[in-house]
Amino acid sequence: MKHDHTANVAGEGVLYVIATPIGNLEDITLRSLRLLKELKYLACEDTRTTRSLLQKLEVETTARLFSYHEHNEEHAAEKIIELLRSGIEVGLVSDAGMPGVSDPGYRAVSRAVEEGFRVEVCPGPSAVQTALVASGLPSSSYTFKGFPPRKEGKRKKFFEDEKSAPHTLIFFESKHRIVKTIESAFEVLGDRKSVVCIELTKKFETIVRAGLEEMPAILENTDLRGEITVLIEGTRGEESDNSESIEESGTGEERVSKYRKKQMMKESDEES
Repeated sequence: MKHDHTANVAGEGVLYVIATPIGNLEDITLRSLRLLKELKYLACEDTRTTRSLLQKLEVETTARLFSYHEHNEEHAAEKIIELLRSGIEVGLVSDAGMPGVSDPGYRAVSRAVEEGFRVEVCPGPSAVQTALVASGLPSSSYTFKGFPPRKEGKRKKFFEDEKSAPHTLIFFESKHRIVKTIESAFEVLGDRKSVVCIELTKKFETIVRAGLEEMPAILENTDLRGEITVLIEGTRGEESDNSESIEESGTGEERVSKYRKKQMMKESDEES
């Protein structure tokens, strides 16, 4: 069935958040392909990257591509809202993966929701979930925190905030800072299991599994390139900041429940 994405029946625009491959082009979904072909406007993190992707996917489109990135996010979000007000449906894509997940997109989605427009997310490739499943670490609960701060003090605080949490911790990092970041994690968290995923779904995909103590030395001798996703296991019962331990027994959900109850008890004690 052919869809008319110039304006919808209700006369109100729809914002489509479209996931794109994080490496392997075969991971594009049929729905995403159809939308990329039919939508008349595409907001892109980098129009050059999106045009290249469309060519590789052999997508013929007459869509108008315009930039939507961290440096023009406010202005571009306003342009998207104006198009939606005109009844035009707009696609939002990042360079790779899901827009809004440590990528531009949050402001546009937030504005569209505030204005009452429908937002449809087209699921697809995600470095976070791909790395989590491949890691072998507990996946019943996890915390994703984007990129750690660059300055050492703030970077250590980044890990301090997660020191007593039972969740698997996931974050992105660049090849230039990955070793120092892992060293900071070891100083704060101790020697926990960790996994570093490099170039997921691509030709040179590499997954390194080691303790935080030995990981830096391994990475020093690893070909670091492209996108890097890091995972660190949660607490396993060692003493937390408040000298209380998180019980290791039970499922991931049970450990998270115990952790939350202890946090609530701590907050209650502080208030009384």
